[in-house]
Amino acid sequence: MRTGEQYRKGLAKLKDNVYMNGKLVSRDDPVQEGAVNVMAATFDYALDPEFKGIGTAKSHLTGETVNRFTHIHHSMEDLLNKQKMTRLFSQELGGCVARCMGIDATNALSVVTYEADQKYGTEYNKRFLNWLKRVQKEDVACVCGQTDVKGNRPWRPHQQKDPSLYVRVIEKTKDGIIVEGAKAHNSFSSCVDEDIIIPTRHLTDEDKDWAVAFSVPADAEGMTLINAAFSPPKRKKLQAPYSKMGATHSITVFDKCFVPWERVFMCGEPEFAGKLALLFALFHRHSYTGCKAALSEIMLGATALAADYNGIANAQHVRHKLADMISVVELIYAAGIAAGVNHTVAPSGTYVPDTNYCNVGRMLAGESIYEEYMDLAAIAGGLSATLPPEADFENPKTKDMLNRYIMRNPDVSTEDTHRAFRLFQDIMASHWGGHKLIDALHGGGSPVIEKVGIYRDFNLDHSKNIAKRLAGIKTDANDPKGELNRLTHAFI
Repeated sequence: MRTGEQYRKGLAKLKDNVYMNGKLVSRDDPVQEGAVNVMAATFDYALDPEFKGIGTAKSHLTGETVNRFTHIHHSMEDLLNKQKMTRLFSQELGGCVARCMGIDATNALSVVTYEADQKYGTEYNKRFLNWLKRVQKEDVACVCGQTDVKGNRPWRPHQQKDPSLYVRVIEKTKDGIIVEGAKAHNSFSSCVDEDIIIPTRHLTDEDKDWAVAFSVPADAEGMTLINAAFSPPKRKKLQAPYSKMGATHSITVFDKCFVPWERVFMCGEPEFAGKLALLFALFHRHSYTGCKAALSEIMLGATALAADYNGIANAQHVRHKLADMISVVELIYAAGIAAGVNHTVAPSGTYVPDTNYCNVGRMLAGESIYEEYMDLAAIAGGLSATLPPEADFENPKTKDMLNRYIMRNPDVSTEDTHRAFRLFQDIMASHWGGHKLIDALHGGGSPVIEKVGIYRDFNLDHSKNIAKRLAGIKTDANDPKGELNRLTHAFI
C-alpha cells in the first residue's frame, strides 16, 4: 500500500492533459490542491492504526492486505466495513472521500464481467481480475466515468445526430479498441491514476458500439480533461482542517483514444450494459449511506455548535430541529447497514447490497440536505453571510472592534466564535458552499432516480396481499404468509 506522499509523487509524473480556466495545467497546480489533499488522505488513513481493519482488507485474489478502496466485497463484513470506512473518512475530511467511485465500479465489473463470460465465453473477467491484481498491488487510485453527455435525452445513442454524444467504439484492431466521446461530472478524475469507463444506461442491439467498459491511465493519449476545481476559501492565519479540502469535476473527452484489449471489460454486449450501469449505481448508493450520513452529521454538529455559541442550545425549537437532524443521520446510516445485512451473492462471489435499502437511504439524504442547510442558516443567523474577511480581524484599526462585537456566549472565546462562524460561512456562503448545494443533491443520482428504483424493486403485490387478507379479500396463493417483503429478484 502507498502513503499519501507516494501518491502525490506518482500523480506529479502523469502527462499534462488537464485544462482549467483556458490553460493546460499540471496535476500539482495549486488550484486543485484541496482535491489532491482529499485523495492523499485515503492512502494515509488506510495505514493509520486507528482505522486498522476498516481501511484495509484481505484480497480474495492474493491473500495480501490491500487498501479497502481496491477490494471486492466477499462477505457481509466487507459491505459493512466499506460503509463504516466511508463515514469515518468523510468525518475526518469534512466531505467526499473520492475513491468510493473506484471501489464501486470494480465491484460492479466483478459481477458483470463474470456473467458475460458465462454467456459468451469471453475473457472479460480474466482480464478484469488480472487488472485488479495490479490495482491492488500498486494501490492504484481510480474513479469511474459513467455519465455520458447524452445529447437529445429522448434519443438512444444510435439515434443521436452526433453518435459520439455517448462514448463509443469507433474501431477495433488486433491490439485493442479506439474510442470516442465524453463523460460528464467526472469527479476527481484529474487527481487519480486511472479512469474506469462504463455505460450510463440500458442499451439495445442497435447500440452495440456504445456497450463498452474499460480502464485507461488518467493521462492516456487522446484523453483530455476539462476541469473545474472547488475548495473552501483559503485561510491566511485562521488555519483549519476544513479549509484544506476540495474537489474537482471534469468533462473527460476521448478523441480517438486507444485502449488495449487487456483493459477492455465489455465490448458489444448491450444486454449487460444496463446491468453494469445499475450495479455501479447500487454500490455507489451504498457508499452514500456512509458519506451522506457523515455530511448530515457535519451539518448537525455545525447547527448544534451555532446554537451553543448563540446561547440558545436549550430552546425547545432548537432541540426539536436537532432531533430531526439526528434522525436523518441515523436513518441514512441504518439503511446502509440494512442493505449490507440483507445482501445477495452474485455468481462471481461478489456480495451485493440490497437495492431498496440503498435507494431509500440515498433518497432520504438527497431530500433532507436543503432542510439541513435551512436549519443551520436559521440557527447560526445572518453573520454566516456577512462575516467580515479574515484580514479585518488582523488589521490594528478594526481588530479590537471585531473581537468586541462578535461576542455572543460569554463562555466562548472570541477566536472560537470567529472560527465557528468562518466554518458556517464556508459551508453556506462561499463558492465552495454553492457547489456543495448541488453536489449534495445530485451526487450519486438525484432523489427522483432513487424513487424510480424504489418503486421498481419493491414487491408491492405482497403488501397489497397483506391488505387483502386483513380485508377478507382473496389473495394470490403464490404469496406465502410470514415472509418479509423482499425484492422480486436476487440482484439487479
